[in-house]
Amino acid sequence: MTDQKPIREIRISPIVPSESVLVATARSMRPRKDEAPAPRDTRKHVAQCPFCKGNESMTPPTVSAWPSEADWAVRIVENLYPVLGEDSPSGNLVFGLQQAIEGYGRHEVIIDHAQHGIALHEMSEAHLAGLLGVYRERMEQLYRSDNRIRFVLVFKNFGPAAGASIAHTHSQIIAMPVVPENLYNEVFHSRNHHRKHHQCIFCSLIDEALTFEATIYDRESGRIRRRISVGQYVVERGERFIAIKPFASRYEWEVHILPLRHQSSYLDLTEDDRRDLARVLRRTMARLDAVIGGAQYNYFLHSLPRGEDYDDCDASYHWHLEICPRTSIPTGFELGSGLFVTTISPEQAAAQLRAAEI
Repeated sequence: MTDQKPIREIRISPIVPSESVLVATARSMRPRKDEAPAPRDTRKHVAQCPFCKGNESMTPPTVSAWPSEADWAVRIVENLYPVLGEDSPSGNLVFGLQQAIEGYGRHEVIIDHAQHGIALHEMSEAHLAGLLGVYRERMEQLYRSDNRIRFVLVFKNFGPAAGASIAHTHSQIIAMPVVPENLYNEVFHSRNHHRKHHQCIFCSLIDEALTFEATIYDRESGRIRRRISVGQYVVERGERFIAIKPFASRYEWEVHILPLRHQSSYLDLTEDDRRDLARVLRRTMARLDAVIGGAQYNYFLHSLPRGEDYDDCDASYHWHLEICPRTSIPTGFELGSGLFVTTISPEQAAAQLRAAEI
């Protein structure tokens, strides 16, 4: 085969060119201590767990519930240890070159399921569609509640290495008065790309993943090094959504899910969208579980922020869900250089995920 030669490439992110990834497959041969799979607590109910049904008195009052508070399948409560709070803002702080913005906002916990130890890929598609609807509804409510909120982030941590402190399956939602730099960079570069090429870069990447073919040659020998072919980065596809392995993946098993039809905001999600997204998400998580079983992971939604600076970005930005399994520990090189290192090529990772039996 032509693709057995170790790959050593610095890949530039097509979305944010300042972000790069070093693909070094020979590094997979070295001894290393990776993040171990998170131990699964598969119990359906735990008497001491504050998130289990029947223990509602152990948490702050219910903010919202689906389908009803009396018989909830998904429940939202305030976070007991919020990173941002609803105290009245007292203004920004400036001392010489030092600046600080008031930590105003909202931090809530979304209890994903009444069953304590259920995994995401074990939930029914109907339940996942309901959960995705709760995300959308609560995001909309938070934006509507305060004009100072610029961005609402929905995210999920699974496993201690990913930041989860409670085993019961849950997500979190944070409304903040600023737009995080990583999201700002995505919006900024995608807007510049649209102004130059008159097309959404995310839509173009989806088209490339579905139709692009290329052959990469070795400079010295002239021999074929490897081929990039149609669908090589596609992990899962539905009628309305697609799961893609990024060309410049920061994490070895990172997968992004995007709507096939252009949408700038997660708030544009329809009921039909939710059903298809639920199917693609469930099958993608099942593939990840089949290949790297029990991996600790984070996922998060990047959607168009609110504010005058983003009013002209509907055509250029494309919302998406980023899934980032934590199978390795960042090294000094990665922290010092800002260059992520992956020891499996995105092409090989995508192939393994596609081949997984689910």
